[in-house]
Amino acid sequence: MSTRLRRRRRPVEAEMNITAFMNLMVALVPFLLVMAVFSRMAIHELSLPQASQAASAEPPLQLEVIVREDRLVVSDHAAGLRRELPNRDGQHDLEGLSALLQQLKARAPDTVAATLLLEPELTYEQLIRVMDTVRVVPVQQDERIVYAELFPDVSIGDAPQLRRGS
Repeated sequence: MSTRLRRRRRPVEAEMNITAFMNLMVALVPFLLVMAVFSRMAIHELSLPQASQAASAEPPLQLEVIVREDRLVVSDHAAGLRRELPNRDGQHDLEGLSALLQQLKARAPDTVAATLLLEPELTYEQLIRVMDTVRVVPVQQDERIVYAELFPDVSIGDAPQLRRGS
């Protein structure tokens, strides 16, 4: 009788059944991946004026260049400047933009940042031409051409949509 009890009490090795867990993962992983696309993290960068800037009468230059298909719009939100440069011969007026940016740089030599706002239909080549014009200006020094810095820190964004009739 004691041998029978020993045989019955022998532990039976059970297999681990992970089928239910795998089914849960198969349903959960795609759901989490799809939801990750819709969740965004928005960061708002604030630049507070320094003590020396707060005491000065003239606010710092906040340069913004809006590149539209038919014109360039240069604005400074701090000073309320807004100037439009229409296309010449079907091309953006990059010479006029460069001259205007040189005037603005002379007024605010410490400013290095500019924002480019572009319409979605513009080509990559148009973006690069305008960006190069905003960043540097060719200057003849002695017998060679060097590039002087205008606004090298360029940020890019979408241009605001035009209202009907504008």
